[in-house]
Amino acid sequence: MRCTFGIDTSNYTTSVALYLPEQGEVRQQKKLLPVKAGAIGLKQSEAVFHHVRQLPELCQALFDGVENLELKAVGASARPRDAQDSYMPCFLVGKGTGTAVASSHGCPIHLFSHQDGHIMAALYGADCLPLKKAPFLAFHLSGGTTECLQVTPKGQTFQVELVARSLDLKAGQAIDRVGVLMGLPFPAGPKLEELALQSDRIYHPHPTMKGLDCCLSGLENQCRNLLQRGESPAHVARFCLDAVRCTLREMTCRVLQERGEQPLLYSGGVMSNSIIRDDLTRTFGGHFAPREFSADNAAGIALLAAAEEGMLCG
Repeated sequence: MRCTFGIDTSNYTTSVALYLPEQGEVRQQKKLLPVKAGAIGLKQSEAVFHHVRQLPELCQALFDGVENLELKAVGASARPRDAQDSYMPCFLVGKGTGTAVASSHGCPIHLFSHQDGHIMAALYGADCLPLKKAPFLAFHLSGGTTECLQVTPKGQTFQVELVARSLDLKAGQAIDRVGVLMGLPFPAGPKLEELALQSDRIYHPHPTMKGLDCCLSGLENQCRNLLQRGESPAHVARFCLDAVRCTLREMTCRVLQERGEQPLLYSGGVMSNSIIRDDLTRTFGGHFAPREFSADNAAGIALLAAAEEGMLCG
């Protein structure tokens, strides 16, 4: 049974995946990196340590009970994004492991960016792989990235061009900081969403924009001030997510005005949020992946490796 194997060792999650082209199926295993209570992230040395510990057990779980696999290619995320200065030590764990696996099986290894993996996983999860055959706009919002990318076909995969971004805090960072401020565990996105859905309010804060780019650094202080004035945690959580939602709406509008109407794809952990996703779907009709293919995962990396080998179905 032919397959490709993908590894992603981001600053938040250890993940591995298999793509089985005959079945058109992706199997994956992933695990968040442990973060101490009250902390808002990990040092790179800590992330590397936890990846080294978690990767073997996830690989064992992924391959357990799967027989007669014929590994055709390995994919690994080797950098956060496709930029000359894009580097994080945590990706060395996946790159090194992937290189060893490929060498032991006599198959090629393909290295991609973490961001490329997000885009491909979202395309697969949203059942819109044909989109990659023509230009489209991809928004990637996570703890480390808030960007809009122009995606164009390149061989079996694609290339990306940065169109717009956050000039300071990333959307995921802002959400996590507000969540930790209210005593929620890191990463705070899922729990903050649960809290926000208890609010009966809808806020329309004015986004801070500089051209196509946005700024989110003031959001934490705004939420702190609301708490100090006695607003309930549910209302503050709703204000935080509505601020991100309104910012993304404005960024999308401005990008479409400049670049013209194109299909829209939204990926990254922040785009798992139902408040943000539902509004953007109604407004722009964008494509969204389910949570398991939107948050950090290795599925997109396994799919990219399959595409490089001409094995991708769809």
